[in-house]
Amino acid sequence: MRYVYLLQSIDWPDERYVGMTDDLKARLAAHNAGQSPHTSKFKPWRLVTYLAFTDPAKAQTFERYLKVGSGHAFARKRLW
Repeated sequence: MRYVYLLQSIDWPDERYVGMTDDLKARLAAHNAGQSPHTSKFKPWRLVTYLAFTDPAKAQTFERYLKVGSGHAFARKRLW
């Protein structure tokens, strides 16, 4: 399975992050350990939503969608 996930900073609730992984628990732990330069300054993070995909290409397409304007709007309205 490939997971597309949405994180929200616990200390800075306006900070959000969208990512993709094969191992959701390990990836969340890595974000909270400061191992990602994009998320280290806003840790700790909480998992808000995740979606599981059997097709890695569809997961990648959906992740990219969530990172653009209309995808941001969709996520704010439906996923956060």
